[in-house]
Amino acid sequence: MAQPIRRIGFISRYSPVHCGIAEYTKMLISALRSLNPRLEVYVFSTDEATNEPWLDELGVNVIPCYPRFASNYSKMLDELVEVPVDVLHLQHEYGIYGMGREIIEALSEAKEEKLAGKVIITMHTVDHPYTERKDALKFQAALNNVDAVVVHSSLQEFELHIQGIEASKLHRIPHGTLINPYLCYTRSYLAKSLGLQDEFSGVVLSVPGFLRKDKGIDMLLDALEILEDMRFTLLIAGESKDPEVHRLVENASAKTIIIERYLSSDEILRVVALADAIVLPYRDRRGAYAVSGILHLSMGGLKPIIGSRTPRLVELYQFAPRLTVPPGEPKELAKKIAWLVENYDYAVAYMTELYGYAARTQWIRMAHRHLELYQNLLDFKI
Repeated sequence: MAQPIRRIGFISRYSPVHCGIAEYTKMLISALRSLNPRLEVYVFSTDEATNEPWLDELGVNVIPCYPRFASNYSKMLDELVEVPVDVLHLQHEYGIYGMGREIIEALSEAKEEKLAGKVIITMHTVDHPYTERKDALKFQAALNNVDAVVVHSSLQEFELHIQGIEASKLHRIPHGTLINPYLCYTRSYLAKSLGLQDEFSGVVLSVPGFLRKDKGIDMLLDALEILEDMRFTLLIAGESKDPEVHRLVENASAKTIIIERYLSSDEILRVVALADAIVLPYRDRRGAYAVSGILHLSMGGLKPIIGSRTPRLVELYQFAPRLTVPPGEPKELAKKIAWLVENYDYAVAYMTELYGYAARTQWIRMAHRHLELYQNLLDFKI
């Protein structure tokens, strides 16, 4: 009889660091512990927030033991000597762990020394050969050295397979989705809970998440200028990562409300519930495949979503293609927004397939798929 999993170790950024990967890991752990409250979870995190270990509100043991872009993980291996794990799972992002293969070597060493039963990597970004980050391809070539590689989209899965990763090691588990608990609350209540006045007029369009150039906010502002005869309130909510984007928003001609600070997932859910529609006019980095966590937070709001046809929003294109536009085309975006306003009830009905996908990818379901993968790997005997 198979032994149940008792202890999982995650290598990841973790709250309170302001990062999508940190939020992702915390939501996954929360769902895993809902399925198995006896599960021991350790997070071997970066030391960006503190050097001291702590126990968080989920009962997770957080052990900071390496810097961002580390080249040496010996301290993490020392910590694993004290708490060996059944599964050691890295949440990889190039912006955190870089393109060096030291982290893969640390995973292999942990397994060889029996500090971890199986080692897994989730690749949150997969690079194509056209990428400007050529060292990323060398990192990806080393992925056959781990027991399993989790990806979020079929684009990522097929790209890694084409690059030589064994198909049996690739597992597509979609990004988890939170069904929004705030949909029954009034706009006035939600605005107040976010520190805003209820000063919205016309159609409320929301752009949640970090304010960066790749979010395409300039394209949205250009589109709203084209629609100057229509009434909108643009709600931009997130921590600014680019002074230029901040200046664009401040000088926008459209009525704009800004929440310029880091927002927790719960606050983003309130932003989504407050809006009439979500707009995600993203531009993707050349040669990079990823999946948007903001898309999944937005999907759970059961509101129409307009987005660009980019790899990061491939699920939107798959389940609601008529609400997508080419990236970098403000005129096309303006047409789509105008159509949405004039056909709002139809747009809500059209999104039904995406809402179904949101239900199928709820965090509890995705956590179950992770547990199933872990158990299958541990049970497998050659």
